[in-house]
Amino acid sequence: MTRWWNLVPLRWATVAMVGGLTWSCSPQGDLPKDAQKRHPAGLAAGYSGLGAYLAGRLAQGHGDTTAAADFLAAALARDPDNVDLLQRTFTLMIAEGRVDSAIPLALRLQDLDSDAAMPVLVAGLDDVRKGLMSKAESRFSGLPQRGLNALVGPLMTAWARAGQGRYDEALAALEPLSNTKGFAGVKIYHTALIQDLAGRAAAAEAAYAQGLEGQLSIRGIEAGGGLLQRLGRLDEAQALYRRYQQEHPDTLLFDGDTLIKQGKTIAPLVPDAQAGMAEAMFDIATLMRQGNGQDAAIVFTQLALALRPDFPLARAVLGDMLSAQDRFDVANQVYAGIAASSAAHAYAQMRLAMNEEEMGQTDRALSRLTKLAADKPDSLDPLVTRGDILRRKKRFAEAAQAYGEAIARVGAELSVQHWPLLYSQGICLERTKQWDKAEAAFKQALALKPDQPDVLNYLGYTWVDAGINLQEGRAMLEKAVSLRPRDGAIVDSLGWALYRLGEYQEAVKVLERAVELKAEDPTINDHLGDAYWQVGRETEALFQWKRAMGLDPEPEQIEPLKEKIRSGKVPAAPLAR
Repeated sequence: MTRWWNLVPLRWATVAMVGGLTWSCSPQGDLPKDAQKRHPAGLAAGYSGLGAYLAGRLAQGHGDTTAAADFLAAALARDPDNVDLLQRTFTLMIAEGRVDSAIPLALRLQDLDSDAAMPVLVAGLDDVRKGLMSKAESRFSGLPQRGLNALVGPLMTAWARAGQGRYDEALAALEPLSNTKGFAGVKIYHTALIQDLAGRAAAAEAAYAQGLEGQLSIRGIEAGGGLLQRLGRLDEAQALYRRYQQEHPDTLLFDGDTLIKQGKTIAPLVPDAQAGMAEAMFDIATLMRQGNGQDAAIVFTQLALALRPDFPLARAVLGDMLSAQDRFDVANQVYAGIAASSAAHAYAQMRLAMNEEEMGQTDRALSRLTKLAADKPDSLDPLVTRGDILRRKKRFAEAAQAYGEAIARVGAELSVQHWPLLYSQGICLERTKQWDKAEAAFKQALALKPDQPDVLNYLGYTWVDAGINLQEGRAMLEKAVSLRPRDGAIVDSLGWALYRLGEYQEAVKVLERAVELKAEDPTINDHLGDAYWQVGRETEALFQWKRAMGLDPEPEQIEPLKEKIRSGKVPAAPLAR
C-alpha cells in the first residue's frame, strides 16, 4: 500500500528549466488551457497517453516539473484508472502549487486507499476553504497516528476544532505532541496561537513566553510581540523586537520598527483557524527542510500558501528552495508575490536580484540592488551583493565603490564580522592599481580578525610578488598555510613566494603539493612549470605549461604560456636573495 511520503521524493534535477527541449509526444487536446499556452509548439507527434507519460517523465528528469505536471495530467486523462500515474500527477500538482487541480485527484486517491495521508490532508484543506470545519475535523482526526502523521493529525485536528469555537478540545488535540521531544516547540507555539485566537490573553502570553525561552523564531516574535502591543505594553513589545534584531542584525525578514508603529491596532498574526492551519503547514515544512526533506518541504509550503496566499515568510522560504533547484524563473514569481508592505519584501528583492544575475540579467539585477540600497539606507546587504556581482564580472572599480559605500554605512562601528567587506574592497582596489588603498584595507581587515588565512594569503603574496616586505610577506604565507594546510591556492602562494625568493628546490616541493591539492588550477600548474624549469627539469616544465594551457587560463595568462612553450623563456624572474 503506497503512502504519500513515498510519493514526495520525486527526482528533480538541480538544473535550469529545459527551455531548449520541445516536449512533443502528446496531443494538445489532452492538456488544460493554461498548459496548452505553455506548450504551443508541439504536441503534434501522436495521440498517445504513453507519449504524454514519457514526455512528462523526461521533463521531470530534466528538472522541468511544470511541464512534467502538464504532461502527466494529459497522460492521466487518457488512462484515468492508472493508480501509479494518478499518484505521480497528484504529487506533482501539489509541489507545483496547483492545489485546485490536485483536489479531485486527492478524492480519487482517498477512495482507493483510505490510509493515504496526503490525499486525506488535501481533501480536508479543501473542506476548510469551503468553511466545512466539522467535515475537515473528521478527515484529520482519522489520519493514522504514525510517522509524520503523528504531527500532522493533532495539529490539523486542533485547528479544525478551534475553527468551530471548541478551544479547550482544540488544546486537548495537541496533547499527543508532548510524547515526541522534537514536537514540543511546535506544540507550545500552537497552544499560544489558539489561546490568543480564543481571546485568553494571559494564557497566550504565558505560552508565547515559554516558546521564546529557547531559540527565537520570526513568527513567534511577531505573534508574541503583537499580543503585547494589543495589550498596550508597547515598551515590552519593542524590547522583544530589539532582542531579535540584536541576535540577527543582518536580517531582511523582520522589521520591528514597522510593527511597533502599528501600536495597539496591530492585527493578530493568526486571525482565524484557516490561518492557523497555514501556520501548521509551514511549521511542518520547516521541520522537513531542517531534516533535508526538501521535496516534502516544498509540498507543505505550497499547502500553507494555498490556505494563506499572503504569507510572506512562506513565500520567501519557497522561493529559496526553488532557487536551490536552479528554478530561478519560478522562484522569482514566488518572490514577486511578497507585498511591498511586508518586512520580507526587501529580502525578496535581494533574492530576485541574485536570481536575475544567475539568469544573465546582470544590469537588471544591479538596477534592482541600487534601488534597494536607496530604500534601505541602514542595510549593507544590497551594497555588498552589488559589489559581489560586479567583482565576479571583473568590474573592479565599480565593485570597490559599492564596498566602500557599505563600509561608510558601518562607519566607526566596524567589528570582526566586517573583515570580509574590507578584504573584498582590498581585492578590487588592488586590481585597479590602487595599491596604497588596497594595502590599508587588508591591514584593517587583519586588525579586525588577526591571522585570517585569506587576508594573510592575499597581502603576503602581493608583497612578495611585488618584491617588497619580503620576510614579513613570507611569514604571512607560512602562517596562512599552517592555518589551512589543504588549501591549494594558499599553498601555491607560499610556493610562488619561495620561487620569487630564488629558493627553487623548496619551491618545487611546495608547488607539487599545491598541484596535488588543486590539480585543475592553471595558475598553480604554470607556477610549477616555472619552478621545474629553474631546477633543470625542462621536460616536466613543458608538460606543466601545456597542462596549464588546457585548463582554461585567464586571458592575460595565455600569451606568456604560449611564449614559454615556444621558447622556454620564463618571464617571472626571481628576486635577488
